[in-house]
Amino acid sequence: MTSTVIQNVIRCVPRITWSTLRQCSSSSRHAREENSSHKTTHFGYETVSEDEKAERGDIVFRFIQHVNQSVGGSTVADDTTQHSSHIHPYDITVCDISENMLKVGQQRAEAQGYQGIHWVCGDAQDLPFEDDLFDCYTIVFGIRNVVDVEQALSEAYRVLKPGGRFMCLEFSQVKNSSLRWVYDQYSFNVIPPLGQVIAGDWKSYQYLVESIRRFPDQESFKEMIEAAGFRCVKYENLTFGVVAIHSGFKI
Repeated sequence: MTSTVIQNVIRCVPRITWSTLRQCSSSSRHAREENSSHKTTHFGYETVSEDEKAERGDIVFRFIQHVNQSVGGSTVADDTTQHSSHIHPYDITVCDISENMLKVGQQRAEAQGYQGIHWVCGDAQDLPFEDDLFDCYTIVFGIRNVVDVEQALSEAYRVLKPGGRFMCLEFSQVKNSSLRWVYDQYSFNVIPPLGQVIAGDWKSYQYLVESIRRFPDQESFKEMIEAAGFRCVKYENLTFGVVAIHSGFKI
């Protein structure tokens, strides 16, 4: 990592939530939705329409909703806890398709004393930003849930300045066959039951496991990033490839 101070950073969080919460649409997005009404994509191991995938919801939002319902919709906080303010020497923009998720993020940021963050409701496939705006674009455990991954990569390239860096942390594929067998047994036989016990939601956790297996492996995703125009693309495996960090530059 370089020591250069980043002036503008976009943290894109394209959570896919229910259509009733998607309040920040644009005319171009509406046109795309109309054209995609008959197109299909994968939702875990299921084949569904693109619109249906967009409406089914991401595991993070469902879990937060479950917690909110458990505490009657109130926010639990310790009034005696004091946090010092964190003011960044650069601009940070957080973009999410769900206004509700943005509110949760804002609450957490305020609780931890973070200031100077811009919160924008928008779609990773149709970002509401001008060209060549950001120095860095990061997306964590989100691009797997986007309906059109290629379009999201194209948008990331568009909003980055020349020389800007794209960075993505996402679940990936374990290459070692023995470790992969152990990982698969844990994923399919432990994670969904835990989801049922903890959050009362088996299906969301089943989707999590299946969507990870359907997402392109490290090399395939690297090629997709390169096809979007990025150069010097590389990746680093973490935990034997359970997750991987991909990065590339707009040159």
